[in-house]
Amino acid sequence: MKDIMGLMKQAQAMQQKLQDAQAELDTLEVEGTAGGGVVTVKVSGKGNLKAISIDPSLMNPDEKEILEDLIVAAMNDARGKADRAAQERMESLTKGLPLPPGLKLF
Repeated sequence: MKDIMGLMKQAQAMQQKLQDAQAELDTLEVEGTAGGGVVTVKVSGKGNLKAISIDPSLMNPDEKEILEDLIVAAMNDARGKADRAAQERMESLTKGLPLPPGLKLF
């Protein structure tokens, strides 16, 4: 019984570390550029698109904000679908394993 309790404590500590890392990734923001800086994106450490900027020379300046908003929305929608698919896949892989309740592996 002592070994099981030790294993449970280790699993809880690992879960806390994973949660802390996830929270840290949420606050991290990185910027990427393309085309010599005419397109700039900002994403969280988890890969969520936060902002996008497109140089007006690439499009109709009157529709710049609409295009930016649509790109952000589409990227976040795709990211959400990918995350749900990954979660479902992970659940199917770990089904039947004796993991503590609430343990998130990614």
